[in-house]
Amino acid sequence: MGLGPRSSHKAGRRFPAGGKRGRGAKASWRPTPGRERQPRPPAEGRSEPALDTPPHLSPEALGYFRRALSALKEAPETGEERELIVHNVLKEVEAQALALATNRNGSEMLQELLGFSPLKPLCRVWAALRSNLRFVACHRCGVHVLQSALLQLPRLLGSPAEEEEEEDRKDGPLETLEELVLGLAAEVCDDFLFYCGDTHGSFVVRTLLQVLGGTFLESERARPRGSQSSEVQRAPARECKPTDFEVPETFLNRLQDLSSCFLKDIAVFITDKISSFCLQVAFQILHRKLPQFCAHLCNAVIGYLSTRNSSADGSPLLLFLRDQTSSRLLEQVLLVLEPPRLQSLFEDHFQGQLQTLAAHPIANFPLQRLLDAITTSELLSPVFEELSPALEGIMAQGHPGVVVALVGACRRVGAHQAQVLQLLLEAFHCAEPSSRQVACVPLFATLMAYEVYYRLMEEEGAVPAQHQVEMAAARALGEVTVLGSLLLQHLLHFSNPGLILRSLGTLTGPQLLALAQSPAGSHVLDAILTSPSVTRKQRHRVLQMLKGQYVALACSRHGSRVLDAIWSGAALGARKEIATELGEQNQELIRDPFGHHVARNVALTTFLKRREAWEQQQGAVAKRRRALNSVLED
Repeated sequence: MGLGPRSSHKAGRRFPAGGKRGRGAKASWRPTPGRERQPRPPAEGRSEPALDTPPHLSPEALGYFRRALSALKEAPETGEERELIVHNVLKEVEAQALALATNRNGSEMLQELLGFSPLKPLCRVWAALRSNLRFVACHRCGVHVLQSALLQLPRLLGSPAEEEEEEDRKDGPLETLEELVLGLAAEVCDDFLFYCGDTHGSFVVRTLLQVLGGTFLESERARPRGSQSSEVQRAPARECKPTDFEVPETFLNRLQDLSSCFLKDIAVFITDKISSFCLQVAFQILHRKLPQFCAHLCNAVIGYLSTRNSSADGSPLLLFLRDQTSSRLLEQVLLVLEPPRLQSLFEDHFQGQLQTLAAHPIANFPLQRLLDAITTSELLSPVFEELSPALEGIMAQGHPGVVVALVGACRRVGAHQAQVLQLLLEAFHCAEPSSRQVACVPLFATLMAYEVYYRLMEEEGAVPAQHQVEMAAARALGEVTVLGSLLLQHLLHFSNPGLILRSLGTLTGPQLLALAQSPAGSHVLDAILTSPSVTRKQRHRVLQMLKGQYVALACSRHGSRVLDAIWSGAALGARKEIATELGEQNQELIRDPFGHHVARNVALTTFLKRREAWEQQQGAVAKRRRALNSVLED
């Protein structure tokens, strides 16, 4: 973003769009002497001491499993042939489970094979690995096999018991899947610090916590190989999309037992980077499944941090908000605290320090999570009063996420909306003269102040120039940032989004097309279509600027999704207009990888060849939609 000359900052300066988190330095974890790295002797029936080297997997065996996996993928979904292949392959897997799990290529194939496995073969493979649990769990390939086995739980927990085979009777009784999971949890619990502190073992702990709680966190499931970028790793916890599944009561009991282990060494889990990830996942699971224990764990963390040495400028907690590891943990604590506890935490530790935290390269992130967690006007009002005078300065320091989170809190609570919009106009230098206000959308979207976006050279202290409509129309839309898009989405959900809609209405067709085709900007169009504050008439006024742009929209990755959304909510007359325009470039659409999906969705061939049948079809669709809407409204 840019700051104009009327700011106390340098003229022509761009507001940074919220760059890297300021946690770039790689943390090297070393175990506490005499603790994590001193393995305990295995209990009876538990895993043996770790192997020095993994067993060798021959090229012939690797080739066999590769061919078997290919055959399994090509086999029919059901039938005797598939069952026979699965049975034979997994029988071979059982004999070489450890060698497969600890071989890079073998591990990848075994993970896929477990996805096909019925209940009993998976239990046998699991049992074969269990005797070397420590070795497998802390192996860079083996850990992913254990994760994959755990991820099969939702599919297999409700499976009917299979008939016992002759081979099973020879080998002795086979443990059930529930018993295997509980046994794994017991072993992890016995050496909790070791597994949580190990780079690979911590993945097993985190997946196990989710399985015991019957909840998979999308952010955790999306890390199959540990090869994701640092930017993905920094995705905020609020973006997680949990998936729940049924688990037996014994799992929740064991979840509480496992989570109690955090309390024994709370200092390690607060300050150690690897171990801290396990506690962060535990907070998310416990908040959903065992909220009372989650509150107890939160109080233990806050209590510990509050008793450390006081910082010179306030609460001891402020020191940890500036630390790379503990600040991430505190972000999760803030997101799971109940409103009364969050209010007291703010009053005891945050109040009076918000502007300082907003300016800090690390502490601004926990502050954003505090803003994300606000649900009451009693907490929002003092927060808004403290932060509102500093919005432009916060943007100039490169922390626009704080401002976006504050606007999101105003949207969620339904308070201070007009005030925060006025402050944004002032921060982006488009409040005065009033003619500049209709230019706010491109400024907010690109996170640039007025003078920077339009490349104006104004003298210090000079009267700001009036907005030039011709100049604005000739300027191509700048690059839409993710945070700029989020800002506009929040504003469109305000109770009165009139100014934002008027500004959108001043965009030219090519400018609105560029917004719709942008990966981030396309979500602004989604907000226009879905916001309850935007009337049908206002929506139509903005979207009519896309007439003449439908083909370009349909042939764009993100624009085609926007066009599908517009089509879904369009009346029959509007659908005819869209189909007529698309029909003029039918061959181009069919050849385009995105356009041909739009053509199919619109039933363009039917429209061009059998118009009457198309109208009847679309009329029936509209009738069903109206009936569904009436049911939902009731």
